[in-house]
Formats: sequence, structure tokens, C-alpha cells
Amino acid sequence: MSDLLQQVKARQWFYNYELPDGSSTETYHGDQLSAIHETRWQLLQRTLEQAFPQGLAALDAIDLAAHQGWFSMQLAAAGLSRVTGVDQRASHVEDSRLMAELLGHKQLRFLHSDIFDLDTDALGQFDLVLMLGLLYHLENPVGALRLARALCKQLCVLETQIVPGMSGMVDFGSYRFVRPLKGSFGIIDEIDETHAPEAGATGICLVPSLEALTWLLHKVGFQRVEVLPPPVDAYEQLLYGKRVMVAAWV
Repeated sequence: MSDLLQQVKARQWFYNYELPDGSSTETYHGDQLSAIHETRWQLLQRTLEQAFPQGLAALDAIDLAAHQGWFSMQLAAAGLSRVTGVDQRASHVEDSRLMAELLGHKQLRFLHSDIFDLDTDALGQFDLVLMLGLLYHLENPVGALRLARALCKQLCVLETQIVPGMSGMVDFGSYRFVRPLKGSFGIIDEIDETHAPEAGATGICLVPSLEALTWLLHKVGFQRVEVLPPPVDAYEQLLYGKRVMVAAWV
């Protein structure tokens, strides 16, 4: 067994990686969450095939909050020319680099950074921006969507939990100045969980309604927004509309 493979097998993983010796990584959640990753990839793969019928070889991508790099690896295996993964946790970046080396994905690089510390001018723009499982862990989701648009050359695909929406008219300072609600946010408390590998950095989370999310994507500069229909065997939250996966085109 190679030294790299030994290092991988000595760790527990968030993702169920298939390894070169035919085995799979041991997950620290008992493989209970693999279905959500599989649904995300199924929807992403279908969207890429439809959006880029000429193939993926000329495309590059950035994966925001890449975690241990599973989706970055899938993109590399699908043939993208260059994939950049970003994560705020050093342990996730270390795991991603180790797995990329083991699997031989030389077109991958991983950056240790909070997404809000990224230098968008230095990074440039990417054909594909991924933001999977991130938005609902943030206290500044609008800023994250602005960042995604700044980095995006063609297509952004994001997945997030959503909350029930609110609609109606609001007196905005006076009964004579009335404004329609464009959506709503729910506040989720993760403050006691910021140490956890899947929690946000600050613990204050603003989770959008679907109406808020689609309205904001248009307002930050995306021209077309589509909620991706889940397959019949999708992860239950995506199937029943508690989470959504959305494609936004520049």
C-alpha cells in the first residue's frame, strides 16, 4: 500500500471517496449523508451537460467552501481544465490536497481562505462557480452572492437550505410609503457549533426563502435563474423543497 493511500485510510472522511485499491473511505457520519452529495452531483452533472454541450475540457471552475474537495474532484474527473477549491478550514484544505494527489488530479489546487478574504481581481473569473451547502451557514449571504457574481464568467450553481417565505406589503416609514416584500430570511443559531467541521465561521446564519434567493441572484447581476428540478430518487430535503439547487447564468 502506498504511503498516500495509508494516509487516506488513516483518516475519517465526510465524503465517500472511491480509492485506487477498490475500497472506499470511512465516513465519520456512518455514510448517512452520501445521498445529498449524490443528488447534488446528479443535478450538477445534468446542468453542465445541458449548458456546455460542446464539452467541459476548455472550462475552469472555482468551488467555494469546497470542504474536503469531493465536488472539485468530480469536476476534475469530468474533464475540466482547471479547478480551484477554497475552504476556511486548514484541515479541509490538507485533506483535499492529499486526496487530489492520491487520485492524480493535477489540474486541482486548493486555497486556505475565508471566501470574503479572496482577492477577486487576482483570481479572475471562472466559467463555473460552485457554492454548495454554504449560503445557509453565513451571516452575510448577500455578500456571498455578490462574490459569486464577481467570480463568474458563465454559470453559477448553488445549493442551500431555504426557509418559508413571507409576502405582502410593508409600511416603510409611513403608511404613505409602502413596499412589497421580495422574500425573507430565517435566523439560525450555530454559535455553539462553530468548532464543528460543517458549521459556519461566526455561528450567525441567515437562511433565505426561495423568493429571496432568486430575487437576490437577479439583483446581484445574474441574467437568468433556474431552480433545478430534483430527480425522483433525490435526497429527501431536495425532493420536498426544504433545500434547493439553483443555476444562475451571467
